[in-house]
Parts: sequence; structure tokens; C-alpha cells
Amino acid sequence: MAKEINIKQGIDWTTVWIYISLVFIGIINIYAAVYNAESPKSIFSLDHNSGRQIMFTLVALVLIMIILFIDFKVFDSFAYIFYGIWIIMLIATIFVGKTINGSKSWIVLGGGFNLQPAEFAKIFTILALAKYLSTPNVNLAKTNYYIKAFAIAFIPAVLILLQSEAGQAVTFGALFILMYREGLSGVYPSLIIAAVLLVLLSLILPNWAAVLVLAALGLIIWYLVLKRFERTRLNLQRMIGIFVVFASFVLTVDFIVNNVLEKHQSNRIKVWVSPDVDPLGTGWNVTQAKLAIGSGGFFGKGYLKGTQTKGDFIPEQSTDFIFCTIGEEWGFIGTFIVVGLYFILLIRIINLAEKQKSKFARIYGYGVVSFIFFNLLANVGMTIGLMPVIGIPLPFVSSGGSSLMSFTVLLFIFLKLDAHRSYKV
Repeated sequence: MAKEINIKQGIDWTTVWIYISLVFIGIINIYAAVYNAESPKSIFSLDHNSGRQIMFTLVALVLIMIILFIDFKVFDSFAYIFYGIWIIMLIATIFVGKTINGSKSWIVLGGGFNLQPAEFAKIFTILALAKYLSTPNVNLAKTNYYIKAFAIAFIPAVLILLQSEAGQAVTFGALFILMYREGLSGVYPSLIIAAVLLVLLSLILPNWAAVLVLAALGLIIWYLVLKRFERTRLNLQRMIGIFVVFASFVLTVDFIVNNVLEKHQSNRIKVWVSPDVDPLGTGWNVTQAKLAIGSGGFFGKGYLKGTQTKGDFIPEQSTDFIFCTIGEEWGFIGTFIVVGLYFILLIRIINLAEKQKSKFARIYGYGVVSFIFFNLLANVGMTIGLMPVIGIPLPFVSSGGSSLMSFTVLLFIFLKLDAHRSYKV
């Protein structure tokens, strides 16, 4: 049995201080987002989201203490059990969950508090994926192994999608980053990029033009991928087959957007592609968000002096669009510092992950990086109009107990594993 280590000495305090900084930034900006100069209330008031966030932070601290003082081997030994329990929880949520903002993904706890199991699913999915990929002889270059890995990664995403929580489901695509690091062929990330380009351009162009242009683009990308990774020559039959596949894909995207998705989801995608489609309707949120950030200038308007975010022009100001408050009141300097803290955090976790002697810990570390990076990209991207509005919170900063606690647990499990870096799980 491995000897006990001094957690105070073993923990990576650089990462901890970045975490504390982001949580603090979140609390003060959540307060700013809901601040009313005519009837100001304390930042600690539970009538404000800031007071609730402080309470959630205290709960998160309790969770941190629990994580740091339990045996680090628990996470590896019980990974599949945790994953199985949470799959059952996600299934149950489909039937008994409470619908909030069109998403049936919430469990009522009472007292006005709710739990979103989808937020915590990423923790147990990474644990299960790390457990599987760290098993001897598992090789993602072989079909049977990567199919199993895909199943572990995306079964929760499907269940979350059935809860009408598309935003959270999409975040599981970040796990391709983890799997690519662990040996997944570069063909798959390349195909994902190609698919994103196909979706985007198929929404911009008329169907007939999209079929021609996008199929040609797809053929070029596919050829380069095959040439680089598979070293296989394309014959006429294969080229025709690829053309048919991509043409069908283009037409399918158009059908899904216009006939399958909910109207609000379809409108968000259309506004993302063309912001002028519905400037006073669906496009209003993004337009006001960009105005708020832009109005902050270089130094910002000053703390509690924002006008766009205080005038109810922007919905979900303390959750999905918290970055707008930062941009308006703290300006370019503030947003630069916040994004800089995230990138320092990501680089720090990657460096720590690469130092692990345990393959399980390394894989888990990359899972943490994958989810934080994707959520950062999606949240900031949607506030400045580079990505569709899909309701993804900014890690550690956005208001919400489920988000804060899930990302806290996600991060500190890795810090616990890193504290025992000299031991193999």
C-alpha cells in the first residue's frame, strides 16, 4: 500500500489559485450582472444569484475537502460503478426531470434548488473512459477498441440529448481531444472538421450549390486525409461514393434544420450563420451581447457601471452571458485577463498530465482539459457571435450550482491524482 503523502505539499497550488481567482471573478461579476443601483442588496443576499453562488462555492469547498481526503485509488477502482449509477440517473431524469427553459434535465431538490445531472455526467464519463483506455492492450487504432470508447463517451450525450439539452450533449464532442491524444487516428478529427465546414456552408448556400461546392470540398479533404494517414489511392468508384455521401449529408443538414429541430434551435442556427435574419427576435441576444462587450472599450465602464447588462437587454446575464458583463465593465483588459487565466490553467493541466506515471491519471487530466477548453470556446464564442447560442456556462464563472460544483469536482479529482503522481494507480 502506498504511503500517505502530505496533501498540502502535494497539491498543485498554482492551479488552485487560478481556480480561486476564476471563482472570485465569477461571484463579483454575477453580482454586477444583477445589481440594481436604485435598490441595492448585499452581494451575500440569497435573493441575488451572487448570494446563491457564494453558497454553492461553500458547498464546492466541502466537496474539495472530501476529494482531497479520500483514497485516490477510489476513482480508478470505482470508475465503472460511478459511470453506471450516473447513466441510471440520466435515464431517470428523462422521465421524472423538471422542465426549465425547454430542457427536461433538472431534478428538483426543494427549497428552490435544482440539480442538473447532465453537468456531472462529464466527470463520470471521463473516469470510465480513463479506466477503459488505461486497460492493458487497449489500442484506439483498432476498430473494436475505439467503438467501445465511443460508446462510453457518447451514450451519456445521447441520453442528455433526449432531455432536450442539446448544449450539454454537444460538449461531449470534446472527448475527441482526449481520444486523439491516446492514439485515435487523425482521420476522425479531420472528418469532424470537414463535417462542421459542410454544415456551415450548406446553411449559407442554396442546396444545389451546396451539393456541388461542399461535395468537392469534402473530396479534397478526404483525399488529403487518406493520403496522409491511410496511404490509400482513390479510385473512381470510391470518389463517386464519397460524392454521394457528402451530397446526402448536405441535404440532410438542410432537412434537419428546417424540419426536425425545435423552432428556437433552428432559429439560433440560422441567426448564427446570418445575424441579420432576425435582428429583433432570435438575433437580438447576440447583437446586444456584442454591443455590451464592444461598449466596454479598452478599460471598461467600471465596476457596477455597465448599462447594457443592467438594462435587461441581454438574457441570462449571470449565466450563459456572464462574459458580456466582464467585457462591458472591465473592458478588453478584463476579458484578456480572464481568458488568459483559462489558458494558463489549461497549459498547467496539460503539463501536469504529461508528468503522470499513471496512464489513468494522464488520460483523466486530458479529459479535464477537453471539457474546460470546449466550454470556454463555446461560451465566449456565442457571446461574440462566432458560435451559435447553445446555453453552455463559462466554467467556474457562470452562475449555477450544478456547473460550479461539477467543474470543481472535475478539476480537483485530477489535482488529487496529481498529488500522488509518484504512484501508479
